Amino acid sequence: MTALLLDQGIPRTAAEHLRSAGWDAVHVGELGLSRASDVEILNRGRHDGRCCVTLDADFHAVLAVQGASAPSVVRIRIEGLKAAALVDLLVRIWPRIEAEVSIGAVVSIGRNHLRVRRLPLSRSG
Repeated sequence: MTALLLDQGIPRTAAEHLRSAGWDAVHVGELGLSRASDVEILNRGRHDGRCCVTLDADFHAVLAVQGASAPSVVRIRIEGLKAAALVDLLVRIWPRIEAEVSIGAVVSIGRNHLRVRRLPLSRSG
């Protein structure tokens, strides 16, 4: 199972729900990074070997500009999810994305779509 770093927009209780289900998950707020920039959060994810889970579109753009091959990022494009619903979504989707995320990918999850792209991204892609 891939270790997760949950971004500021994700409910902090989602990390607790994930841990109680046996996942290795931590919220940026638990690390004193609640006001950190996207770059700082990505650097922490890379350093700690964690996949970043976010609502923020900028994470994919930052990785593209950097030409980075890590960390993997899962962007959830469904606004207003409560912690339990977000955790349920991750648990249901994870078997479909885990192999790619473990080697470096960006994932975009919407209500009716799932897109996975390998890292590094091109600046135009």
